[in-house]
Amino acid sequence: MVYGDTVVLIQLALVVITLVPFFKWLKKRAQLRSIIEKIPGPKSYPVVGTMHPFIGKKSEEIFYIIDQRTRAFPGIHRIWNGLTPEVRINKPEYVEKLLSSSRHIEKSAMYKFLAAWLGQGLLTSKDDRWFQHRRLITPTFHFNILDGFCEVFAEHGALLVEQLARHAGNGKQPINVYPFITKAALDIICETAMGVKVNAQTSGLDNPYVAAVYDLSALIQYRVVRPWLHPDFIWNRSRAGQQYQRAIAEVHGYSRKVIRERREELKQQQAGGRVEEQELGRKRRLAFLDMLLQSNEQNNHLLSDDDVREEVDTFMFEGHDTTTAGMCWALFLLALHPEIQSQVQQEIDSIFAGSERAATMRDLNELKLLERCLKETLRLYPSVSFFGRTLSEDITLDGYRIPSGTIVGVHAYHVHRDERFFPDAEKFDPDRFLPEQSENRHPYAYIPFSAGPRNCIGQKFALLEEKSIVAAILRRFTVRSVRTRSEQLIQHELITRPKDGISLYFEPRKQSSG
Repeated sequence: MVYGDTVVLIQLALVVITLVPFFKWLKKRAQLRSIIEKIPGPKSYPVVGTMHPFIGKKSEEIFYIIDQRTRAFPGIHRIWNGLTPEVRINKPEYVEKLLSSSRHIEKSAMYKFLAAWLGQGLLTSKDDRWFQHRRLITPTFHFNILDGFCEVFAEHGALLVEQLARHAGNGKQPINVYPFITKAALDIICETAMGVKVNAQTSGLDNPYVAAVYDLSALIQYRVVRPWLHPDFIWNRSRAGQQYQRAIAEVHGYSRKVIRERREELKQQQAGGRVEEQELGRKRRLAFLDMLLQSNEQNNHLLSDDDVREEVDTFMFEGHDTTTAGMCWALFLLALHPEIQSQVQQEIDSIFAGSERAATMRDLNELKLLERCLKETLRLYPSVSFFGRTLSEDITLDGYRIPSGTIVGVHAYHVHRDERFFPDAEKFDPDRFLPEQSENRHPYAYIPFSAGPRNCIGQKFALLEEKSIVAAILRRFTVRSVRTRSEQLIQHELITRPKDGISLYFEPRKQSSG
């Protein structure tokens, strides 16, 4: 009998031990829900939360559902991603409170999809690691380094123009410019990030590294819009997840090989008292990797080889998809506004006077109208239209308390359409970025490169590359669009992509004698 009582007591104790944490969790969930539900938002259902409209939808349909939802709840609203609450904001005043703080620098959970590829690189890291790496990497984007990159932009821009001329013919057949610019951007980023030529424009996807980067970008987009593939357990066992792992192995193996070779070269240069090696009678260009290794030497090897690889891989990821989208959308908008396109071509002609010489940093800095066109393009079609942070402490927005640990998402696409700062917001108007028009604008009303302490470190690089490539195309061609803006659908993925690419007519220009 005593033994039986003991067993019962043990069973009761186990039940209590099991149930107490569960009831604590329920109480905590109820408290969280009562706080979050004070924020306006769409109706929530058990298990799926507010995600039911997305079930079975294509990525372009998802974009327009999000657009309608955000317009229905302007400023701030909440959603439930299953059981996980998220707060979405699109008012510059709220965005400033989030992004200007050095406390809220942890990215949202969606960035975990990049972890296998990018590890703890600058895009995905947090806390002291992020601060240390940011401090060490910032000097690698010095003006003098970007000046050297302009030669790379010009070389690959010239090759892109020849590729387009071969396929465009007399301009009577439209071509999808997106894959052409993607390959040019891959050529540029491989040479500027790692100092290697992969010849993506001429060899296509024959290069295993180029093919793997291509696959990784596509597979991440594929996973993002399929919630059932979000759990690692399911993803890693899916066919797409296994393809992703193979691509990861290829990319990491290539990056490690290049880093080893570069590190060895750096040692040899230091031993010989040389900073740069001579290559074919001229100084070899310094790549991001070279600068990172030199900076690491000067900082007592703060970064391990894997740390260096993660930063190089991050630069590769951030530096080709985003610029590709920006350049394609810019050509699309200029194709729809022939009067503005003509003015840009006049500006280009006034600088190059009919010559075929490569564009220098000085030339690119003089392309003021083109720069305004690119900025206006990034307003209407920000390459990253949505990004998030995980709160490290409670904040209050519009009178609503948002608890620590909550994901807060920023809708840059809708921030850029605030009529207070951009009247007639859907109109393509580059003059919005004239100094007199923008000097008094809210600093967080325009955030294509994010803002605050965690803004994009490569934004000057991106704008210079986009200027160089778009100018190279408009020196040789006048472009017309097959689709109107209403016909050109947008895919909501990590990058603001045009569905089915951008189809343009490329009409050869008569070369001006200057």
